Amino acid sequence: MIDLAYAMGPLPQGSGGPASFSWLIQLLPMVAIFAIFYFLLIRPQQRQRRDREEMLKNIKKGDRIITSGGLIGTVVGLGEETVTLKIADSVRVECLRSGVTGLRGQAKAETDSA
Repeated sequence: MIDLAYAMGPLPQGSGGPASFSWLIQLLPMVAIFAIFYFLLIRPQQRQRRDREEMLKNIKKGDRIITSGGLIGTVVGLGEETVTLKIADSVRVECLRSGVTGLRGQAKAETDSA
């Protein structure tokens, strides 16, 4: 019966000497998870945001763009925060630059004359 009591006792702890790196081993998975999140989520989002800001900054007259509402038009006017689009012959729409989702290509008039 005494053998059973000794078997159920607490395990002996290490001396805590220089060979004891248990805290490092416990920290390693957290560092690995952060690295995975950084390379798979954070970094691509930063690159995508940078590319979008560059695209919005480089919009010029004659570009065909797509808005977040699904409108496709040709840029006929630029403001500090707005873009004026020509949707049809006599229809012009003013939208925010932040509402532009992408470039569609050059206007037909510019590509036909080139």
